[in-house]
Amino acid sequence: MKNLYNIFLTLLLAMFISGSFAQEKSIIDQLDEVAIVDQKVMMPMRDGVRLATDIYRPKGEGEYPIVFSRTPYNFNTWGDGEMNTRTMQSAIDWVKKGYAFVVQNERGRYFSEGDWDILGVPLTDGYDAFEWMAKQDWSNGKVGTLGCSSTAEWQMAVASLDHPALTALVPQGYGAGVGKVGDFWEQGNWYRGGAGQMLFTNWLYSVQHDPMAPKLPEGISQKDLLRLQRFYDMSPEYPKIDSKAALSHLPIQDIIKNQNGPMGIYEEMITRKPNDPKWFDSGLYNDEMPFDTPSFWFVSWFDVSAGPNIAMFNHARENAVSQLARENQYLVIAPVLHCSYTRATENTMVGDLNVGDARLNYDEIITAWFDLWLKGEKSETMEEMPRVQYYTMGANKWQTSDVWPPAEAVMTTMYLDSEGNANTLNGDGKLTPKKPKKDKPDTFKYDPMNPVTSYGGNVCCTGNALVGGSFDQSEMEKRDDILVYTTDVLEEGIEVSGFIESYIYLSSDAKDTDVTIKLIDVHPDGKAFNLDETIQRVRYREGYDKEVWMEDGEVYEVKMTPMSTSNYFDKGHRIRIEVSSSNFPRFDRNMNTGGNTYDETEGVIATNSIHHGAKSLSRIVLPIVK
Repeated sequence: MKNLYNIFLTLLLAMFISGSFAQEKSIIDQLDEVAIVDQKVMMPMRDGVRLATDIYRPKGEGEYPIVFSRTPYNFNTWGDGEMNTRTMQSAIDWVKKGYAFVVQNERGRYFSEGDWDILGVPLTDGYDAFEWMAKQDWSNGKVGTLGCSSTAEWQMAVASLDHPALTALVPQGYGAGVGKVGDFWEQGNWYRGGAGQMLFTNWLYSVQHDPMAPKLPEGISQKDLLRLQRFYDMSPEYPKIDSKAALSHLPIQDIIKNQNGPMGIYEEMITRKPNDPKWFDSGLYNDEMPFDTPSFWFVSWFDVSAGPNIAMFNHARENAVSQLARENQYLVIAPVLHCSYTRATENTMVGDLNVGDARLNYDEIITAWFDLWLKGEKSETMEEMPRVQYYTMGANKWQTSDVWPPAEAVMTTMYLDSEGNANTLNGDGKLTPKKPKKDKPDTFKYDPMNPVTSYGGNVCCTGNALVGGSFDQSEMEKRDDILVYTTDVLEEGIEVSGFIESYIYLSSDAKDTDVTIKLIDVHPDGKAFNLDETIQRVRYREGYDKEVWMEDGEVYEVKMTPMSTSNYFDKGHRIRIEVSSSNFPRFDRNMNTGGNTYDETEGVIATNSIHHGAKSLSRIVLPIVK
């Protein structure tokens, strides 16, 4: 018994020494041990505007690489009288790895001076920040950028300026930073196929700063800012709204105004057409701009921007200025919602769909990437890094490839067919490898005042109006204005990985309308889980630089903006396509008049027909991995 008692005392003492029973140190104490903290540094830009910047760097003499995060979001240390520790925890993690961690607000945001434009912050701000950081005596002259969503979306366009200090990028969920790339002309997720994506209307309600909002005086000292930040974080407190009701208001241009929300950039941006020159004068990256920076890209299957994000990776890999940059583009595609990479679990849920264990060691990957490019240290992790890591749902596993789509993917055509009654899931619509010989069109009425309601999907930022992810669509498919085309039960499993092309032949009695499409995995129990969706505003079928109206009775080919996924349709499942003319509030409603959409309050009912025979072969082209 005495020996057991001694063993217990020994173990107890060891636990105290190791800290298991010790009181956890505060974040401030932890920072004080490892970092020099310099908050509210007002970094000067070339036009005299100063940007609020917090700097965390290792203690002691030395020159360190920099992980830089620039954001429109509030990272102030204090809010409502309480300390916010999220940024400081990231700072500790990077400082312990031997990096300086620098976080900065975009101009016009919180303590930063100047005026903010969601997509129009001067590219020179990024260039000037790199210049300033590279010249500090604690800097080794190398900067890597890191962030997700709005904290990532500025990176590509600034990289086009080719500042020598910018050595590597890690953009995550960066779709709103891509204006035009490959088959995607989205102007920062503002559009999809020329139709408005309503996420920005909801997002800007709670983000844009009213021009009449109070500002701190220019030239305020760092000393005063450090004092003020403890009790004044410059963050507006917008009343919560019912986003679902708010987005239903017409005209669209008055939605924020109707909620007594802030004035700002929205009222101007909502009037821009896809080819407006202002899109090309902003902070968006377009594929005519140079690119020459090694980048590790992170994409989500259920994000609003999976397609253009992947297209950006391919563009950089194929068109980067130098061979070095072309050979150093890497991609991860995860089966999660927007910026939810680290929330994957052993049983990852996206909506109602369990996609299995989708975890990945993101911290190890990103650290190895920056160690390589900012420190010159090549780890085993990077030596073994696949060019593309993608998660295949249905099979529920991570896979690797050297290219995207995988080289084994064979583009395989499936045709829409019916006897003219594909309306609802109980109709006679078929998806078949055989070309229909006769055109027996399926007809439905699209009423913009009673649109097909969005249910799940590849979205973000829409508040309570829409929850992203995959949900059983079968109840929705009872609507008469949804055409349903389904394969026979699969006798063997099929992996679809890559871009899905769609060509729909349409006639209408309206000047203009929309075509919507969804890719569905139908399980043996009949549940129909959405994988991706897209839309095309028909007036832009010949390009986004002009509007071409339809004539009653004419049949038009409508090439859809590509969908993207990696999904294993298991034996006993079926592949399904839904076709309609609305998916609201995921996308704004076409009022079928040929008007501006943003200033319309009344629409007309369109009688739309989908053709699928003879010369009008409506079809999808699936990348099937053999």
